[in-house]
Amino acid sequence: MRDLHRPGRSVAMGSRGAAATSHPLSSAIAIEVMRAGGNAVDAALTACSLQSVLEPHNTGLGGDCFALVWRADTQSLHALNGAGDAPQGLSDSGLLAEGIDRIGTEDIHSVTIPGALDAWGRLLRDHGTRSLAEILEPTIDYADHGIVLAERAAEDWRAETAKLRHDEGACRHLLTPAGEPPRAGDLVRFPALARTLRTIASEGIDAFYRGSLAKAMVSSLQRLGGTHATADFADFASFYVEPIQTRYRGLDIVQMPPSGQVLTALLMLNILAGFDHSGFEPAGADRFHLQIEACRLAYGARDAYVADPAFAEVPVQELLSERFAARLRERIDPRRAMPAQIVLPGIGQSDTVYLSVVDGEGNVCSLISSLFHAFGSGKVCPQTGVAFQNRGAGFRVQPGHANSVRPRKRPLHTIIPAIAMRDGRPALSFGVMGGPYQATGVVHTLQNVVDFRMNVQEALDAPRGFRFTGAFEAERGISDAVLADLHARGHPVERVQVPWGGGQMIAIDPDRPLVSAGSDPRKDGAALAF
Repeated sequence: MRDLHRPGRSVAMGSRGAAATSHPLSSAIAIEVMRAGGNAVDAALTACSLQSVLEPHNTGLGGDCFALVWRADTQSLHALNGAGDAPQGLSDSGLLAEGIDRIGTEDIHSVTIPGALDAWGRLLRDHGTRSLAEILEPTIDYADHGIVLAERAAEDWRAETAKLRHDEGACRHLLTPAGEPPRAGDLVRFPALARTLRTIASEGIDAFYRGSLAKAMVSSLQRLGGTHATADFADFASFYVEPIQTRYRGLDIVQMPPSGQVLTALLMLNILAGFDHSGFEPAGADRFHLQIEACRLAYGARDAYVADPAFAEVPVQELLSERFAARLRERIDPRRAMPAQIVLPGIGQSDTVYLSVVDGEGNVCSLISSLFHAFGSGKVCPQTGVAFQNRGAGFRVQPGHANSVRPRKRPLHTIIPAIAMRDGRPALSFGVMGGPYQATGVVHTLQNVVDFRMNVQEALDAPRGFRFTGAFEAERGISDAVLADLHARGHPVERVQVPWGGGQMIAIDPDRPLVSAGSDPRKDGAALAF
């Protein structure tokens, strides 16, 4: 229970449904859908679609989507992978022959085939109750008539001005005639995207993957030097996968399998499960030291082993075994940081929207959709207004590497939807945005609830820090004394100017009709319940 004498948001509580997104309007739309009889999947997809105009730097038709869906009627969990793959004409050998040894975040070769729309359609057909046209209707309306740009979205948009100025389509659709980004409070319209969405609503998803929209997008990509072909779009299909999981303090944490980085979060939890956190301060040096070290080990394993399992053997069972976690755990000294270069034991084998919706029947949708970096590759189809993601930057141009570039292969992915189960039923639906930070963010917020007994809003409010390749970058809520302690243990430290990630979390009470929702204050969002 939150201390009501301390500042902060209250948890949103209800009995008939809850929605937590990174924009108040998306949360309100999701609640509206459920109040009109739609289920959690209908509500989540309507909200996610709307996010493509409310936060066009984070998500859209040109990106990817992963989802975990719990169906109350069948008591079953479904995991859908909507990650796009590389064009048939792209390979590491071909790139190397052209003198290209890495794919930059703004390179045309970073544009993988968009997977989000196909995933939305499949989720709707299999688990929803509404038509695609109904799902897209609010987005079309706001794209036509305009959205009022929120503060955090405006700041993120402004930071990408130089990137957008380099592309004809981005200049046309995402900057003013003077080449400037819109400001907070401006009314922003997306007329080309509205036309694209109307075409999809009337002609179906095939228009995007096999019809006139696909031809327009391929033509624009080819003009920029891409190897994309209409067959790459036509052959794409999202697919169901078997979720992976680990157990942490009595909860089964369920996530997507590779090629996503979700295995990283589970491995971190396995490492941290061997340490007693009961005497730690939630924002203290002991807690962050262990988190940093577990992060460095787990991310090292990610970079070495995680790839598209259709092209590489990813030893998931061994990576998630207690034996492997114990071997990594032995490397952690509670008082001293590991060396800068970590040698992993051998084994036998940037920007996103996350939203969570739970309805009154007990259906749960934990969904994440992303362009990767802000505005993805920075390239926008002039005819359709679709901004293309840059997931291909996650590939290695390195023949023989598990994550090397191959035709129709999916790159290492960062986005993570999560559900925590207790006794075979959902207890938490949650996720944290922020590129590589996401795995650490999922671990951090979950530990806040489980180890530090915070409610879902407090768990999202609590200060964060992250050490990936350099210093531990701390938010301002972490004290100078804690940073000094971490520095004394051997961690480079500094203050971060932009807060880490943004997340949503909904808790489901097993004993009464109660859902409790929280939304991250680092974004423009809100949690609502009814």
